[in-house]
Amino acid sequence: MDLGLTDHVYVLTGASRGLGFATARCLVADGARVVLSARDPDAVAAAAQQLGGPEHAVGLTADLADPETPEQLVAAAREHFGRLDGALISVGGPPAGNAAAITDEQWRLSFETVFLGTIRAVRTVAAALPEGGAIGLVLSTSARGPVPGLGISNGLRPGLVGAAKDIADDYGPRGVRVVGLLPGRIMTDRNRELFAATGDPERARSEAEASIPLRRLGDPAEFGRVAAFVLSPAASYLTGITVPVDGGALRGL
Repeated sequence: MDLGLTDHVYVLTGASRGLGFATARCLVADGARVVLSARDPDAVAAAAQQLGGPEHAVGLTADLADPETPEQLVAAAREHFGRLDGALISVGGPPAGNAAAITDEQWRLSFETVFLGTIRAVRTVAAALPEGGAIGLVLSTSARGPVPGLGISNGLRPGLVGAAKDIADDYGPRGVRVVGLLPGRIMTDRNRELFAATGDPERARSEAEASIPLRRLGDPAEFGRVAAFVLSPAASYLTGITVPVDGGALRGL
């Protein structure tokens, strides 16, 4: 199946590793070019090099908490590749902990990055996209059902889904799409950290796998392929929805 990605250009945040990098790899493999951003300059430079260097990928050191970052990403795509067709917006997971025990400062910092940083990036990129452009938001299955021990995520992710739907309504008449992606238990550094925090990572992993109908954790590439499709012209009639990539773990219809 030809996804129509040849020579299309995408910006991806938080993309030096994990789900963002996996998506970038899938996009590049199908002919797209990418601008990666992350806070660690060495990591984002290495990620861009792994994807083939300047002809295929460039790296930008940036933080979504910085109000200037979205405009910098748009400018980088146009400067290096002459166009922009979409974005995958992802930020690192907020601190773990139960909602009742999390401090005001933790809530405030997470809101600035996870929530406001994402909304700022989406509206900036959406305004810059031509007809046919697409934005994917990397959220979490916590948008549909609380995940034990992830109080901040349980609080902020549902709000992002609602905001994404609203933005999709606003930009739909221009032919710009906005889709939420809900990864479940996928073997990223984030999930390794969560398993380790339990004190018995092997048991935590086994329990997680037992709750998934496919009885295994996902591979980042499995998320990347879904995200690449959603961003591609092949998904041109998808907008304003959330797509779980969770091995069937969510129980809602």
